[in-house]
Amino acid sequence: MSDSGPPRNGDDPSTPDSDDRWSQYRQRLIRLGKTSVGERILIAVSALLLSLVVGTVIVTAAGLMATCRSPALTFGSTTLCYDPFYVFNRLFLGALGDPFAGGWSPLNAQFAATLRETTILVFTGLSVALAFRAGIFNIGTQGQLIIGALAAALTVLWAGSLVSGTIALVLFIPLGLLAGAIGGGLYGAIPGALKAYADANEVITTIMLNFVAVRVTLYLVRNHFADPTSQATQTRTLPVEGQFPSILFDPRTDFSLLALLIALVFVGGVYYLLEHTAFGYDLRTAGIQPAAAEYGGVDSARTILKSLTLSGALGGIGGAVFVMMTLGKFQTGIPSYGFDGITVSILAGNNPIGAVFAALLFGVLKSGSNVVAFATNVPPQLVGVLRGLIILFVAMPEFFRIIGRRLAAREPDSPAAATAGGGADD
Repeated sequence: MSDSGPPRNGDDPSTPDSDDRWSQYRQRLIRLGKTSVGERILIAVSALLLSLVVGTVIVTAAGLMATCRSPALTFGSTTLCYDPFYVFNRLFLGALGDPFAGGWSPLNAQFAATLRETTILVFTGLSVALAFRAGIFNIGTQGQLIIGALAAALTVLWAGSLVSGTIALVLFIPLGLLAGAIGGGLYGAIPGALKAYADANEVITTIMLNFVAVRVTLYLVRNHFADPTSQATQTRTLPVEGQFPSILFDPRTDFSLLALLIALVFVGGVYYLLEHTAFGYDLRTAGIQPAAAEYGGVDSARTILKSLTLSGALGGIGGAVFVMMTLGKFQTGIPSYGFDGITVSILAGNNPIGAVFAALLFGVLKSGSNVVAFATNVPPQLVGVLRGLIILFVAMPEFFRIIGRRLAAREPDSPAAATAGGGADD
């Protein structure tokens, strides 16, 4: 047995050198957390450009290793199966419907698809951001969205059997949104109550409740609410009055400007709630300094319960919009908008207004990925790598900034700790 000798400085986390390094990292994170809006935009743009550079290298390398009948580029004896510049052209400009092409119209189908994705992601991004601002990690927005979607569909179908005509036209959409909010809110209240009164880890409970939501809705639709004329696991089609009208855009695009406007109204409402109400102050204070919030008279248990209930309600409304705008019915196998909302929230720095721009970026990437898959011979797996690479590069600086804000708030005599001004994650 050999003697490895005494531990060197830095091998033991309790050594002074290790403490100095951690102090340096901490101060760098704190400085990052204090960046201005302009600096954050510059960092995000730089990260996006860097991701495009790295993505170009990856696409080029993949194009060199792949075999194809008709190369995209040829340099002497070297051939590239994929053109990285054309790939990114389709990924971004294709999602907008080729704005530099002749005869372009903002009402084109591809831009409608981008806005459709953006609309739903605004709701899920708000849902996650509200919980994160309270220091609660709600990983269950997907389940809350699914429950809200089914609640909205069943409520509109039930109402459709009772009334029709002008009353239905005015009543059904607000009723569906309300049902989605109640369904998602009640489902979000379950992990909220477990966290508040049983100290259950909300990460575990919300993740597991996602699977419960999928299975419960599958059982209910398949055995009790199935459309007898369809082989798919789905409900009957909602009445026309219960579906969002396609204003300006072609009805076949499954997008409604009205739904997008409602999403923007909720953005303003959540921002006002967080920044200009007593509840928002309590929520932000609890997210920064739970002990200080308790000392200041904030009921931590009630704040946790209310936060997750509101978070779930926003996710449920997103599900209602998906059913009433995109599908026109409830169908199992809903896309992972809830999980995407986590990324949207991080990209936005948990800021409700920032969620709009983050959702738009995510919508462009999701819509553009379909264009790349259709217009090029690039494998879908490689397209997924490029999309994930862009999101990772743009999100990571904001993720570390959020950590820096939280560390700064815990510094002695910190203004953030004293006032909780602007929340932990502006």
